[in-house]
Amino acid sequence: MSETLTITTPDGDFSAYVARPSAAEAPAVVVIQEIFGVNQVMRDICDGLAGQGFVAVCPDLFWRIEPGIDITDQSEAEWKRAFELYNAFDVDNGVADIAATVAAVRELPGVTGKVGAVGFCLGGLLAFLTATRTDVDAAVAYYGVGIEKYVAEAEKLAKPLLIHIAEEDQFVPKEAQKVILAALKDHPQIQVHTYPGRDHAFARVGGAHYDAADAAKAGGRSLTFFKSNLG
Repeated sequence: MSETLTITTPDGDFSAYVARPSAAEAPAVVVIQEIFGVNQVMRDICDGLAGQGFVAVCPDLFWRIEPGIDITDQSEAEWKRAFELYNAFDVDNGVADIAATVAAVRELPGVTGKVGAVGFCLGGLLAFLTATRTDVDAAVAYYGVGIEKYVAEAEKLAKPLLIHIAEEDQFVPKEAQKVILAALKDHPQIQVHTYPGRDHAFARVGGAHYDAADAAKAGGRSLTFFKSNLG
């Protein structure tokens, strides 16, 4: 079952896609978009999480640039638009909007009060920053682009964080991966998993680098992580 949630901030209102499980009460997961907006891939992830027993909420984080972005990774024109949006996006405002989403979701009827976050690509970086800057209960970052610039923020981390790294990620070079691993792999709140041979977005169904086996492995790890930290 899906619905639309309106989130109010001092800067304006924005919408979020909500998928609900069959249970009357459940923990929630905020799903943080890639550079293609709240598209079918993100809605499918929400629906999948609802099927696993979570209230899943995907906020429109591009609303400050243009509300309602819904594009794919299937054409050159869409990729061009996606990178325009990425370059125009303000990370700090994005994290503030996620914090507002987490606060709104905690108050939703049917939510236990526990809220996690999972993000992909741009959303992977935002999931890391959500873990360090907000009161989210647990976060998962998939192939986050730019985390190496923010690793010092891990000092503020008080809740569990799971990071998935694609070892052949074209957007997260080997040097960046070294910085991330050196800074974070021994942190008591952080689990890091690397995926040999995988490129960026290996878990994006229908994407050029999708790998069903490793997507399933990462998904299983994420599900176990959320069940243990949001239950």
